[in-house]
Amino acid sequence: MKNNRNNRINQVQENTLVIGIDIAKKLHYACAVDMRGRELDKVWKISQSREGFTQFNEAVQHLMEKHQKTDVIIGFEATGHYWKNLAFHLKLNDIPFVIVNPMHVKQSKEMDDNLQTKNDAKDARVIAKLLPNGYFSVPRDMSSVDHHLRQGSSMRERLRKEIGAVKNRIQRWIDLYFPEFRQVFKDYGQQELTVLKLTPLPEDIRDASVEELVRQQKEAGAKYAGRPKMVKLIELAQRSIGISESAYMARIEIQCLVHQHELLASQLEDVNAEMVEQAKSLPEFSYLVSIKGISENMVSELLAETGSLQNYNHPRQIIKLAGFTLRENSSGKHQGTKKISKRGRKGLRRLLYKAILPLIQNNTAFHIVYTYYHSREHNPLSRKEAMVVVCRKLIQVLHGLSTHKEVFNPERMLEDLSYVTESKKVA
Repeated sequence: MKNNRNNRINQVQENTLVIGIDIAKKLHYACAVDMRGRELDKVWKISQSREGFTQFNEAVQHLMEKHQKTDVIIGFEATGHYWKNLAFHLKLNDIPFVIVNPMHVKQSKEMDDNLQTKNDAKDARVIAKLLPNGYFSVPRDMSSVDHHLRQGSSMRERLRKEIGAVKNRIQRWIDLYFPEFRQVFKDYGQQELTVLKLTPLPEDIRDASVEELVRQQKEAGAKYAGRPKMVKLIELAQRSIGISESAYMARIEIQCLVHQHELLASQLEDVNAEMVEQAKSLPEFSYLVSIKGISENMVSELLAETGSLQNYNHPRQIIKLAGFTLRENSSGKHQGTKKISKRGRKGLRRLLYKAILPLIQNNTAFHIVYTYYHSREHNPLSRKEAMVVVCRKLIQVLHGLSTHKEVFNPERMLEDLSYVTESKKVA
């Protein structure tokens, strides 16, 4: 199947049975129409089970025979994770399916009956009638490596969120029982976690000597904090305003939190390492990491969001996927400002934006491009706008390295941007 708009429309012919499905957790709704959007049967239910999927296959076959259709196309929204079981079943049975944008469904609900009504049967009908007009996208074929990277990316995101939640709980505990602790330790490093495990409360520290605290940490086989920090920690513990009640349960709580943090951090490290190993099996990995300032973890996350960049015909496709396409709001004499659409994979957009700052700091070529857009004489961009422009340029470079199978050459990049180098010479 093709993703070109005209080709998408041409996929629905007179002999094509079109089925729209509204996805839910346990019970889906399906509606069958022809190429002109005429309903061929009543909306029916599909159970999220093997029996329900088998009955759905039989219903599709019956409709095709009844209405003399030789082809079928099925469309649905990618709702949460509930659609994946149905998609897997359709793929196993070689039944073609496409994905409908939820925004298109939401915006077109009232076109049928001019009412704000929302229910599962109506959603299935709306989805079915969007397909003949080409309002769908064809999911790309994913290799085993793509599946591993996508699953690993989801795991990594969940682990990061859980680590953030545990850090917040640790900070709450510190605020209650030892609020002066942050004057010595600023982050969640190994030294801080060691102290919180062994001597978390002020009463565990105020009467101890520096040598005694260091000895305890060494005997535990942990990395211990430096002596100057321990001296300051003892001084702060002697005048702490932390709560001293329920000390026994407070120690248990902080030890549990520290163990959770260490376990999650270890799991995140394992997932990162496995994703890098999987990404290395893709042909373009070595070319992408040749860019100074781009880490292996960043490349593995990027490929998890996009798949192999060799699957894209033009970098504009990746720019649109990331939501970096420019939009404007102009009418008549009014010329609105251009902004990015933010329609696409927000994880990909966040990843690219996060990668830009170290790239600008460590890569001279990208720093020159950023400086040009931020400080050019005519229409200089703000720092954030210049970073977005560099994000778009990074996508173009990544796609070029992947398709041409070349390592990054900063001189070649700047030669292609003659307006940047000429302005530098003038300056």
